[in-house]
Amino acid sequence: MKIVLSLGGSVFGDVDRIKKFAEAIEEINCEKLFVVVGGGKTAREYINKARKLGADETFCDYIGIGVTRLNAMLLISTLKDAVKKVPKDFVEAYELSKMSRIVVMGGTFPGHTTDATAALLAEFVGADLLLNATSVNGVYSEDPRKNKNAKRFERLKANELVEIVRRGEIRAGSSNVIDLLAAKIIERSKIKTIIFLGEPENIKKVIEGDVSGIGTVIE
Repeated sequence: MKIVLSLGGSVFGDVDRIKKFAEAIEEINCEKLFVVVGGGKTAREYINKARKLGADETFCDYIGIGVTRLNAMLLISTLKDAVKKVPKDFVEAYELSKMSRIVVMGGTFPGHTTDATAALLAEFVGADLLLNATSVNGVYSEDPRKNKNAKRFERLKANELVEIVRRGEIRAGSSNVIDLLAAKIIERSKIKTIIFLGEPENIKKVIEGDVSGIGTVIE
């Protein structure tokens, strides 16, 4: 089985948290594991400063990509089974996977969020499962941080996911549960996807099919 795991940048604010995720990642029993990491708060801070200094959105994307690659290096630092190189594109990620069971990467191209990068990578390598670790416990009808009455879904079809996220903001550094491009790629490639609350102990649960209270299955 090939798995792609998308990790939000919030993982990288604390050394102990990075270590816990690394332990959970190394316990994943699969043939190949690709991990795509985000830039999180650090990337957003840099991007906001760059905007105030007059940077355009494409340049802001490049700043975010740089931060994601630094985060990838942090995670690689504590993984035993990961190749010690951060690929810059999907072809390089695929080639590196021949050398090691685990490949960790950040962003690739302006306009592509971490979610979109993970979805495209999953499509490119023919992944059996795409895992998207987020700051909320699945997909909601609306942002649960803004509307406490928002409905959480345990299962959705890919086209339903597209409709839910269609209203999302497409800007460098946005923090939606998943972005529209990623949702469309999941839909066109029919990749089984699980969007779940990004805690180390939840990774094993969702792989085993338990998303009760912690995630949403898209298929």
